Amino acid sequence: MGDWSFLSKLLDKVQAHSTVIGKIWMSVLFIFRILVLGAGAESVWGDEQSGFICNTQQPGCVNVCYDHVFPISHIRFWVMQIIFVATPTLMYLGHALHVIHQEKKIRQQLKEHKENGTLKTPKYTDDRGKIKIRGNLLCSYMTQLLFKILFETAFIVGQYYLYGFIMVPMFPCSRKPCKFTVECYMSRPTEKTIFIIFMLVVSCVSLALNVAEILYLLCTRVKCRRRRPKIFCIHLFTTFILLCAINVKLKLHFEQMHPYMHFQSWSELWV
Repeated sequence: MGDWSFLSKLLDKVQAHSTVIGKIWMSVLFIFRILVLGAGAESVWGDEQSGFICNTQQPGCVNVCYDHVFPISHIRFWVMQIIFVATPTLMYLGHALHVIHQEKKIRQQLKEHKENGTLKTPKYTDDRGKIKIRGNLLCSYMTQLLFKILFETAFIVGQYYLYGFIMVPMFPCSRKPCKFTVECYMSRPTEKTIFIIFMLVVSCVSLALNVAEILYLLCTRVKCRRRRPKIFCIHLFTTFILLCAINVKLKLHFEQMHPYMHFQSWSELWV
């Protein structure tokens, strides 16, 4: 299996632009998928084809039966799964880096032209450069989560239909050029079954984290919308109190300057 360092470096950059649940998902991907796949999977499936034995001497029968039982190697299947699942995250990283680059230019323009009030202000980053997931960036983040859920589900279902989740030690095979039904045996079926179930559990955990992150973002968005009317009402009430206080002060001031002059308050004018 190839080197994962390049992909790991790219995914490591995403952690700075993700939520807490997204960082947990990234840790699960690194430790329980990439690391375990690189450390233990090759030793378990290293003799996959050489350990596949059929009780026949017919030329080509063993190769045909192996191809029927294992259309694609488990190792390559999981590598494809990791690549497909990580691709939406890398797309979001590209969008986030583009936004950060654009807002750095805006901050530079604000420093150079402080007197000009028509310039845009940074929307997605703060003074420290920390990104805020909202607006178009929130749509991009939600889209990559939906694609990850879709890919995870598709690979779990695909694995079930390709091999199932339990490796049986013996497979009957009657495909050409086999002249009769032969029995084929695979090496270490129990160990491979344990490994398959482990990878399945990790896939389900990753899927659950993606769903939980979507719910977290939606709940956060709803809370922000609920706070806005409350904040608006507070500002409106505060403004009303200030205007009433100014009205009272102006009335007292005019009565002191013109004791014989009647000054109408706003409430009287409204009536």
